[in-house]
Amino acid sequence: MSDHIEHAHTHVLEDGTVVSHTHGHTHSHEQTKAVLNRLSRAIGHLESIKRMVEDGRDCSEVLIQLSAVKSAINNTGKIILQDHIEHCIVDAVEHGDRNAIKELEKAIDRFMK
Repeated sequence: MSDHIEHAHTHVLEDGTVVSHTHGHTHSHEQTKAVLNRLSRAIGHLESIKRMVEDGRDCSEVLIQLSAVKSAINNTGKIILQDHIEHCIVDAVEHGDRNAIKELEKAIDRFMK
């Protein structure tokens, strides 16, 4: 089952041209559910790490668990990024929306830090 989500917005291109369009993306319900499940697991894992700190657990153990959460978050980000490229960026390129590419570059830069 998929959900149809439309996003209407306006962009100003480099040459000053104003482009208004609607992104009609069909996102896989399974993918959305997978992302939400991964985020829920990461939140639960963070809560358990918080309890470890409260209980005075060994710092090395806490760091190892934090590393696992970082990995889970990065993998979740990869799924979201892949979906964004496959749907939003393809649509933006088809509509000549260079701003969307710049926004993606900014998002990747922040995500990779």
